[in-house]
Amino acid sequence: MSKGIYEFINEAQLKKYAELAVRAGVNLQKNQLLIIHSDIQNATFARLIQTVAYESGASNVFIDWTDEQSTKEFYLNAADSVIDHFPDWKAARFKEWDNAGAAYIHIISENLDVFKEISQERISRFQKASRTKLEGYYAKIMAHEVRWCLLAVPSFSWATKVFPHVSKEEAVQSLWQAILRGARADGINPTKDWENHDRAFESRKKILNESQFESLHFTNNRGTDLLVGLPNNHLYIGGGVIDKKGVPFFPNIPTEEIFTAPHKNKVNGKLVGTKPLIYGGSVIDEFYLIFKDGRITDYYAAKGQEVLQNLIETDEGSHYLGEIALVSNKSPLAQADTLFYNTLFDENTSCHIGIGNAPPSNIQNGIDQSEEELKAAGLNTSLLSVNVTFGTEDMKVVGIKEGGTEVMLMKGGDFQF
Repeated sequence: MSKGIYEFINEAQLKKYAELAVRAGVNLQKNQLLIIHSDIQNATFARLIQTVAYESGASNVFIDWTDEQSTKEFYLNAADSVIDHFPDWKAARFKEWDNAGAAYIHIISENLDVFKEISQERISRFQKASRTKLEGYYAKIMAHEVRWCLLAVPSFSWATKVFPHVSKEEAVQSLWQAILRGARADGINPTKDWENHDRAFESRKKILNESQFESLHFTNNRGTDLLVGLPNNHLYIGGGVIDKKGVPFFPNIPTEEIFTAPHKNKVNGKLVGTKPLIYGGSVIDEFYLIFKDGRITDYYAAKGQEVLQNLIETDEGSHYLGEIALVSNKSPLAQADTLFYNTLFDENTSCHIGIGNAPPSNIQNGIDQSEEELKAAGLNTSLLSVNVTFGTEDMKVVGIKEGGTEVMLMKGGDFQF
């Protein structure tokens, strides 16, 4: 990202965004280590977060730089044996950071064309190798043993993709506005706004958790007709979550979802995707998934069929679901009525599923249960965790209780409770 990106946002507003990431996102504690994952193009914002973190009492702030152009050269030219290997020293860093009690901030910025020349098979192989070697780290993420936050900044290429009919300067300005509005970071006190946002989450989660629906039925005019069975003692989470030490944090900025884990073997029907899925730098679009007893038994994408196949065939668990999320179409992000070509943003505009691993926190006392106990309860395990948006303006969601009693939860894409 060039310096020019920051000509379209004032310095005070950018610092508030950085403060939101540090103080609400990861809720950095005094004398805590912070790891910032950032591409070199996003250096200006990464360094601002570093400054804010030190102001907030961080013991140390380490920026884990990446470079997507170097990554592109790696995928194009590295030996096959290297593509299938994730170095031990890289995995050891995460283990040392985790042992030190680190928090993690990930800065993202889309560049949809950077990997268009790359074999999807090579990308998929390396991603599988890295997820296998970092399985322990991702398990800690899913169990909320570490605090982390994902947030975005624009790039010229991303902005012109989202807003193709204006100049690149106008596109960047528009994307900044959309990101900050969607992240509820455009007000006088974003941290306070997020406290209010979280209270609305808590009210709805309380109702859903007390109801203990046996299943959720999703239908719309696009062709989705999906019955999602739920485990006994399931829990809905969303908004703020709490780590194992009792410290609250927000993993995603923005976030509008309330989600739980489906029962691995109790998902049946058809799901029609409504927004492109960005995976490994590639686009999957105009696609559907068919489920039978929880398993994806058929799938099709008009664009990105090979990418979708590689995703689903990551491992056995990637043929099943780990998440089902309810999202209103009345949120600031949804009301922007914009296709962001970014999963973090697009998934927070409407209902979505998560293919792959199920968070243990989506079941009562799940964080303290063994892998065997979670499996017996119906939770899926996988190296993969990828969200797929399928909500629409006419989405209807019915909660079905034991005995067949039905409760309208969403109508016209919005909550009814």
